Amino acid sequence: MKSGSLSDAEIDALYGLEPAIGAETASADGDASPAIVGVTCPYCGEPFETSADASAGPCKYVEDCQVCCQPIEMELRVDDAGNFAELVLRRGD
Repeated sequence: MKSGSLSDAEIDALYGLEPAIGAETASADGDASPAIVGVTCPYCGEPFETSADASAGPCKYVEDCQVCCQPIEMELRVDDAGNFAELVLRRGD
């Protein structure tokens, strides 16, 4: 066993895991990668971070608040070049 800590890729390989969404990092050639976005829950007002992956273009999805567990409608918007532009949150009720 190596001394020191293992990298995320080494841990994934060791346990046969797939990388988590949002675990990618920006590449040297500028490829788009998921952005970590700070948001505020429209229900409880608590801030939290979420991953926004614009690689598939604009989309809408539902994610539960990490604090109060209420469903939040999220709309991911991209710019003309297909890069992340903004993440719009709405209450699901």
